[in-house]
Amino acid sequence: MIEISQAKVRLSEDYQYRVDDFICDDGQHTAVVGANGSGKSSLAAVIAGEGELEAGRRQLSESVGWVSVAQQQALIAQEKQKDDADILDVVPEPTPAFEIITEKGAILSPQQQAQLDTLIAGLSMGHFLHNAFLGLSTGETRKVLLVKTLLDMPSLLVLDEPWDGLDKASCEFLTGYLEELAQQVTLVLVVNRISEIPPFMKRVVLMDEGRIAWQSTPDTPIGDDIAHLQQLFHLHQPVSSLPERDELRFSPNMQGADNDLVILHDGHVSYDNRVIFSGLNWRVKKGEHWQVVGPNGSGKTCLLSMITGDNPHCYTNALTVFGYKRGSGESIWDIKQHLGIVSNSFHLQYTVNCSVLHVVLSGFYDSIGLYEQPTAKQKQLAKEWLRVVALEDKANTPFQGLSFGDQRLLLIIRAMVKHPTLLILDEPCNGLDEINRLKILALLAMLAQTGESTLLYVNHHSEDKIAGIDNVLDMQHFSPSR
Repeated sequence: MIEISQAKVRLSEDYQYRVDDFICDDGQHTAVVGANGSGKSSLAAVIAGEGELEAGRRQLSESVGWVSVAQQQALIAQEKQKDDADILDVVPEPTPAFEIITEKGAILSPQQQAQLDTLIAGLSMGHFLHNAFLGLSTGETRKVLLVKTLLDMPSLLVLDEPWDGLDKASCEFLTGYLEELAQQVTLVLVVNRISEIPPFMKRVVLMDEGRIAWQSTPDTPIGDDIAHLQQLFHLHQPVSSLPERDELRFSPNMQGADNDLVILHDGHVSYDNRVIFSGLNWRVKKGEHWQVVGPNGSGKTCLLSMITGDNPHCYTNALTVFGYKRGSGESIWDIKQHLGIVSNSFHLQYTVNCSVLHVVLSGFYDSIGLYEQPTAKQKQLAKEWLRVVALEDKANTPFQGLSFGDQRLLLIIRAMVKHPTLLILDEPCNGLDEINRLKILALLAMLAQTGESTLLYVNHHSEDKIAGIDNVLDMQHFSPSR
């Protein structure tokens, strides 16, 4: 089904990827693992037929389905381009999720319709199918892309981090669905979490520095392969301390003695006649760390983006942040100076291709890109943060030249660098490998213990609990029944 030998594939104008030898027979379901930047996603792209073959051999299945973060980002960007239509005096009409899935309402075969019905029910998608695609949460857009790809009924399915961004129930359904699908389709799955390798996989491939470093043999039980990988991934140096804060650029103390960082009274948000949440009364005090949970589309990201001022519903609600009632004349910098932010949407916004060191330094100035002259102390601290996450050797590398996982790792320490009053973490571990995920969770636990920063944390994985976060806000309690 797949045979790649001595292949050189140009995946972008300035990036050529080499695959020396990769063979996958029909039904030989393969899990691809490795550290951030090891080449997992590049291998998946080559297997999926992406890029121009410049040398060697690449023979692939005639029918390939591919799902990745890059595709998800491209689909979102494509829809956003419709906003440019007003230049031509045309009112852009947002595309409903259903039309994205079915190629603008194409007629489905009875088999496809049955498959669609199963997926919609299993992934709890019925309530947003006719809403604008751009109004969906990250998890919901991932579901749309998955279903769109599965409806094409490929013989080879390449899934790069398919569970990232999905709630627990959706993850469980997708795993069961893929197990049934494996009877008919060959699967290649890229995973960062070893725990997500399904038991029905036949082989594991370990990537390192862009090459296949190790792969299991067909006669080895998959459980033995996973145990071997866990030993490899847990050989790392634990984090012992955080770099200090800069005395010139850090989150200032709030005026007055009030310790209330966020107050929301009777919060209500709706889009396209769909109520996201209502009746939410919530108060966040300094030093009270919160985990925000709930299924995809329950308003977790929406709530956090209201606090940061990136969602216009912050002005339609009785919301007070850092003592400022939103809409009372405060500037965006009155809010941003107290914040550190990590989210999927912020990751998408960080398109400036400055160096890795400058990305960290930009955290002192709350900017995307660096437009100030940093001090010698700030440069020293930024390098210490890079050393903590083992990226010091990439200090001069362009941000866009990093893997998705290394980019996410960098944006996390950028958010932490000024020891913010409020650190907002919306699924921060998406894209992180096993070692970096454990390291980041340890760093965040230490930051929570210092008392300088209050953490608001969204995640879908119970194993990603951060020590010190004891308060839980379940958004499902404020969402209409589905």
